[in-house]
Order: sequence, then structure tokens, then C-alpha cells
Amino acid sequence: MSLASALDSAPRIASLVPSVTELLIALGLRPYLVARTGFCIHPAEAVSDVPKVGGTKDVNLAKLRALRPSHVIVNVDENRAETAEALREFVPQLIVTHPQGPQDNLELLAQMLAAFGHLPGVAQRCAELQQDLHAALARCRSQVWPAQRVLYLIWREPWMTVARDTYIARMLAEVGWQTWPEVWGGESGAARYPVLQGNEPWLAQIDRVLLSSEPYRFDTSHLAEAQTLCPQARVELVDGELLSWYGPRAAAGLDYLCRLAQTAG
Repeated sequence: MSLASALDSAPRIASLVPSVTELLIALGLRPYLVARTGFCIHPAEAVSDVPKVGGTKDVNLAKLRALRPSHVIVNVDENRAETAEALREFVPQLIVTHPQGPQDNLELLAQMLAAFGHLPGVAQRCAELQQDLHAALARCRSQVWPAQRVLYLIWREPWMTVARDTYIARMLAEVGWQTWPEVWGGESGAARYPVLQGNEPWLAQIDRVLLSSEPYRFDTSHLAEAQTLCPQARVELVDGELLSWYGPRAAAGLDYLCRLAQTAG
């Protein structure tokens, strides 16, 4: 398939980003979706028969090539740089996404609009999601939130958290929650998700510990262990998908975050 013919005909889209897969379906692009990762699980009824091509970090390039995608969507955090480089050899259009805060969902929608806005209904659905995001941001920013020190845990053994320049940390900042440690991880790489030793002095000053439902599936059995880590903190389980998935969950995630913050006393 030549580059010109691939882009002129109906697109064949592969998404290697779980939240973007959900976004594509929200935009009405399910008929054009030809591949996903095993972590692209929402909405379940829509993706169940879409071929899997491995995980976000271990993409089966041979299987993906055989599906002849015209567009492949990757993410700086979710996928490996070497995967993206390999895809450039046979994919007519590689779309690289990198939302680093809730506001960046507008740029993500602009990317989808540029690639697929000519297809029926996509422009209207993009506009609706943009409106929803603007409204949720306005609701969040209309309130004055008390500052709190927050530890957001994404893994245990070892404990892992988020740097301040991640999407999650910038979401939490919308309600005055400052993540600890005081670390910036850069554009990509492991430094964006620091490992804790568990004896850092600042742990005693944390106001709130959030145990995410993903990628580690924290549950009630981990509450006491986290409480020991931060004895003075309020410890609770949170919906990691609402706080870390961009796309159609962004507005709902902001509203969810506001409800959490309203119980911060």
C-alpha cells in the first residue's frame, strides 16, 4: 500500500494507547480500528473483537504490520521510543501523543481532528468533548482549594509514585494537591515514576495517601501498610483510570477529583 493510497482511502487505525483507544471509539471511529494492545480494554463491548498486537511495551510488530494500518497512535509515556522508530518504517502516518496535564486533552483532540476530522461525526464529537473539558476545568478552578501534600502510589514492592510533571500530578494540582517527592521527571523515562525507600523524612508530613487502582491494583488489604508509611495521612483507594486516563475520561476525572477534595477535611 503506497503512502498516498493509504491516506486517501478509509483509514485503518491501530491504537497502542489504552485511553486513546477509548477516545477513538467515543469519536465514532470503531469501524476503522484494526488493532489494539491487550491493555486497551474499554469499552469492553466495542473492543472485544479488535485484534490484539501485544502490550504497550512489547508490541508484536510482525502482527501489526500484517494488519496493514494506515495510522498508528502511540504515546511517549506508554510506548517505547524504539517501537515508534520501527513503526515509521511501514506505517504511513504515526501519531505521537503526550498529554502532560488535563489541559493537554485539547491538543490530543486537535490531533484526532487533524487526522480523522473528515470522517462523519468526528468533528462534532470532538467539539462536545472539548466543551465538556472546558466546563469541568471551570468547575474545578472556580473553587479555592486548601493546599495538601499528597503521595500518589502506583506500585508496591517497591513503592512507586509520580513526579510533579506527570499527567497525574498536574491533575491533582487542579485541586491544590501537591505531589511528593519534589521531583520532576522530564519528558520521558523512569524518572517520571520515582521509587521510594520508605524512610524519607517528608513522608511524616504527607496529608493524604492515594492508592491507585492501576497499574498496581491496590485494595483494602493495603491500607494499613500505606498508613504505616505515612502515619499522619489520610489513606484511601482511588480510581486510577479516572485520574490518569486522558481523552473521554478527562472531564469525569476532574469532577471525581473535586469530589475527593471536598472530603479532604
